[in-house]
Amino acid sequence: MKVNNMISGQYYPGSSFFHRIDPRAKILAVSAYAVVLFLVAGFGGLVLLAAGLAAGIFLAGVPPSWLWRGLRPVLLLIAITFLFQVFLTGGEELARLGPIPVYREGVFRGAFLALRLMLLVLSGSILTFTTPPVLLTDALGRLMSPLTKIKIPVYELALTMTIALRFIPTLVMETDRIIKAQKARGALAAAGGPVARARGILPVLTPLFVTSFRHADELAVAMESRCWRGGRGRTVRRKLAFNRRDAAFGLALLALLAVSLWVGRFQPGELEIWR
Repeated sequence: MKVNNMISGQYYPGSSFFHRIDPRAKILAVSAYAVVLFLVAGFGGLVLLAAGLAAGIFLAGVPPSWLWRGLRPVLLLIAITFLFQVFLTGGEELARLGPIPVYREGVFRGAFLALRLMLLVLSGSILTFTTPPVLLTDALGRLMSPLTKIKIPVYELALTMTIALRFIPTLVMETDRIIKAQKARGALAAAGGPVARARGILPVLTPLFVTSFRHADELAVAMESRCWRGGRGRTVRRKLAFNRRDAAFGLALLALLAVSLWVGRFQPGELEIWR
């Protein structure tokens, strides 16, 4: 079991174009990108969205190794999605794997859904890699501030989401530490077949839960000792403000999404363009 290479939820320090974008603009951009990603029904629009994301990755300056390690946890899900479409979508038979037929439409449909899922994960990774957790909390609180009029604890919800995101790498490191400690004592958690591996995970879960609750308790004590009262009367060191860079980024993104939606929604679908 290798968990030390997972970096989900971590921040990559830098001063790139994407690092300097207002975090509210990045959250809105990723949300709009995800919506259009699921509205697009053709490969043409999906390719345009992929090209736009590639440009964003270049502007973010995040190393490819980080992107790959952020994508690795969902590779199994992507592979299962592709295989389900290949073998369960009917149509023109392309080849046979023994008695199992492989359909042409299933291959294209599986590739389409797999690419869509990869783009969704990578777009979210760019947001967390280029935005410090504190700014992410402030941005979420500002975006949800209208909900305070109906007595919804906006800042508390934003802080909860940010803490949950930030604790992912902490829990991953704790899991790796527990596994190494058990191996040093003679426990072989990764030995044997799937059933043995599943049984080997159980001894890891108990100390992991204990450690998680201990971290949560320490965080609660630290917040109470600093007189944390939620968002009431809270001040921020860095005030968020939109500028020309954010406006240019927003206009470029809107143009990309509009063209991608037109090409992928109102042009022939992903199967027809290959005929």
